[in-house]
Amino acid sequence: MMNKQLPVAIIGGGPVALAAAAQLVKRNLPFVLFEKGSTVGASVLSWKHVRMFSTWEFNIDPVARELLLQSDWQAPNSNDLPTGKDLVELYLNPLSQLSSIKPNVSLNTEVTAVYRKDIDKMKTLGREKAPFILEYTQEGRTGIVEASAVIDATGTWLSPNPMTANGKVSDGELKHGEHIRYGIPDILGMEYKKYAGKNVAVIGSGHSAIQSLTLLHQLQLQEKQTKIHWILRKQQVDEAFGGGENDGLPARGELGMKAYRFVQEGNVEVHTPFLVQEIKEDQESRQLALIGKQNGDQAQILNLDEIIVATGSRPDFSFLSELRYTFDPAIECVPQLANLIDPNIHSCGTVRPHGETELQQPEKDLYIVGAKSYGRAPTFLLATGYEQVRSVVAAIAGDFEAAREVKLKLPETGVCSISKHNLAAQEETGCCGPVVQDSGCGPKSCS
Repeated sequence: MMNKQLPVAIIGGGPVALAAAAQLVKRNLPFVLFEKGSTVGASVLSWKHVRMFSTWEFNIDPVARELLLQSDWQAPNSNDLPTGKDLVELYLNPLSQLSSIKPNVSLNTEVTAVYRKDIDKMKTLGREKAPFILEYTQEGRTGIVEASAVIDATGTWLSPNPMTANGKVSDGELKHGEHIRYGIPDILGMEYKKYAGKNVAVIGSGHSAIQSLTLLHQLQLQEKQTKIHWILRKQQVDEAFGGGENDGLPARGELGMKAYRFVQEGNVEVHTPFLVQEIKEDQESRQLALIGKQNGDQAQILNLDEIIVATGSRPDFSFLSELRYTFDPAIECVPQLANLIDPNIHSCGTVRPHGETELQQPEKDLYIVGAKSYGRAPTFLLATGYEQVRSVVAAIAGDFEAAREVKLKLPETGVCSISKHNLAAQEETGCCGPVVQDSGCGPKSCS
């Protein structure tokens, strides 16, 4: 590792970023961690009301657990399913407060640019020996720090995909933003009044969309006037139900079965395949209309009060523009992962164990890890990220034998193709092959 006296810079303050910090502590390597939010796990807190699919056993990084157990930390019950709030309050906050980590964490700090010292993207000679420079803003002030390596664990949750089928943000989407919510709103909590008794559309076919449908259905039981529309691009709605009881994560399988029941019982009006093109406002009623195509014909969904967009998310590479990084042109993931996670190829997202070798970039000592390494693919699991940073930090430390020794078993993590008839019958064979015991799952796998 070059410039051993310089710290390793970690960008992001979520579970994978803090796992990287724990790995660096274990190897006695200096580091700095920059979190844009006011607390670690700020992105996680945006879905704090959502319960995860996997138990605590799989959501805590092994080395982070070792460090925490050396303090007065009380480990949560390994069989419980944590919410996003639990993940932050019972795990990430205590981890960030450890004396070996806290002094190196900068909150309210946004990294705005990363580049090589005195070398632009074009120059090759001397590049690998030059330290990285990170420019950042912190509470209105600007600053820079030099680093020996950069681990980008910024995720994708704060960069949601737009509602339109072409992937571009429409003028109407920007204009009517006050009635559009991305991700999974706190429908039964802080945002109850926003959705109670309203005509609400959910756009998307993944687990984030189904989470919102479930919350809206619970709201509907209390507020009978609430009307739910489900807008999908899929040819058949049953393609979104997943594997049911065949799912490696029972809680995730149950979510798909709930969606199946909602549709069967008529609690949600389904529009599929519907390709959203634009959103407009009726000048008299002040309600919204989604304009698009359904089965090739022009169509519209009228009289909407609120819209929830759960069409996935995408990575932000803007602050890396002066570095030599690459990504798959379709999925925007680390290139060597593309064939493993491309939903155009696989109905399920099982990914073989991988580490530093697969995550290498043309820019030496730059690593894109965690959900961001998966780009727009929706199948990322926390344990995948934990193993990624274990391998990466080993390589940064010069322990290439440990970096290459990647050990991780993962389940079928994508939304398997299964018909509604099979879902109802619950056949005993897995839709994508044998189910392997799972590791941690966050909302990226619910997109």
